[in-house]
Amino acid sequence: MRPTKRQESLFYPAFDFFEVIFISSLIEIWNNVWPYLIAVLMFLILIVIHEFGHFIVAKLFKVRVNEFAVGFGPKLFKVQGKETLYRFNLIPFGGYCAMEGEDEESEDPRAFCNAKAYKRFFIVAAGAVFNLILGLIIVAIVVTANPYVVTTRVARFDDNALSAQSGLMVEDEIIEIDGRAVYSYYDIAYAFTAVEDGDLQMKVIRNGEKINLEKVSFATESEDGVTFINLDFKFLAVKKTFLNVVESTFKTAFSYCRTVWFSLVDLIGGRFGISAVSGPVGVTATIGQAARLGLMNILPIMALITINLGVFNLLPVPALDGGRLIFILLEMILRRPVAKKYEGIVHGVGLALLLMLMVVVTFKDIFSLIK
Repeated sequence: MRPTKRQESLFYPAFDFFEVIFISSLIEIWNNVWPYLIAVLMFLILIVIHEFGHFIVAKLFKVRVNEFAVGFGPKLFKVQGKETLYRFNLIPFGGYCAMEGEDEESEDPRAFCNAKAYKRFFIVAAGAVFNLILGLIIVAIVVTANPYVVTTRVARFDDNALSAQSGLMVEDEIIEIDGRAVYSYYDIAYAFTAVEDGDLQMKVIRNGEKINLEKVSFATESEDGVTFINLDFKFLAVKKTFLNVVESTFKTAFSYCRTVWFSLVDLIGGRFGISAVSGPVGVTATIGQAARLGLMNILPIMALITINLGVFNLLPVPALDGGRLIFILLEMILRRPVAKKYEGIVHGVGLALLLMLMVVVTFKDIFSLIK
C-alpha cells in the first residue's frame, strides 16, 4: 500500500531530520578523530624514514634486502622488485627493513652478517642519521617560515618582573643556565622546567663582557607534579638573513639533540619523575591538540620527535641501534665478532626492560587522559 500524500509529508521531514542528525554525528566524529590520524601518519613517516635509512645504505653497500615494509599486520598490497619485496600493510604503526642474514647466519655472500664490519656499522647507524637529517630539514622549514629569528637576548621585561629585580637586564644575552650552555631559545625553555624554587644561576654577555648572575629569581607554577618558571621577559627577535637562519637552524636542532641526554640525566638524577615521561599515547594526544591549531604547530613537535628518535637510537642501549653499534665496534677493535649467543642475551634483556618501561609509561598516559 502506497502512503498517502499526508503520510509522505510526515515521513520525509522526519527522514530529513534523522539524516541531518546522522551527518552531524559523522562530522563531529571526524573532527575528533582527524587530529589523531595526523599523529599516526606522523609516526608512520618518522619510522619509515628510519627504516629507509637502513634500506638505502644497505643497497649502497650491495647487501641483499629481502623485504621493505610500510606498516604491520595483513598486507594491503605488495610489489616485487628485482630482489626486494615491497609490502604495504594494514596497520600503519611502523615498518621494517628485512636484510638477508640480519638476525641469523647465511651462506649468501651478500648477506648482512657477511658484510665487512664498517659496512654493517654504517647500515645500522643510517636509520638514526636519517631521522636527524629529517629533523634538521623540518627545523629549517620552521625557522624559515617565521617572519623573524628569535635570539637568546632579553628585549624587554614584563611589569614587576622578578628577574629584572634580581640582576637580569635588557640586552643581556643568556649563554648559560645552571652550568649548562645555552644555544637557542629551546635550551632556555628546557632549563625553566622542573625547578625547585624559581632561582637560577645565569651567565650572560653584557656590553661584550661575560657576567655571572648567581641568583636570578622567577615566579613559578606547578602542573602534574612538575614546577615551571613563568617567563617574565620577552626575547629579542631580529629580521631574517641567510646567515642567521642557517645559524638558528643548526643551533635549534643541536638543542633538540641535547634534550635526550639531559632528559635521561635529569630523570636518573631525580629532577623529573615518571609523571614527566610520555610514551606514544601521551605524545599522540599532544600532537592531536597541536594539529587543531595548524600545520606550523605540528612541525616543531615532529622535528623534536624525529631528532629525539635519532639520538635515542644511537645511545649504547641494548636492543637499540646504538647497542648493536657497540658490538660492531668491539668486533672492529678485537678483530673478531662477539659470540652471537652473548649478544642475543644482552639485546633480549634490553628489549624486555624497554618493553616494561613502555608498558608503565603507556598506562600512565592512559590514566592521565581519562582522569
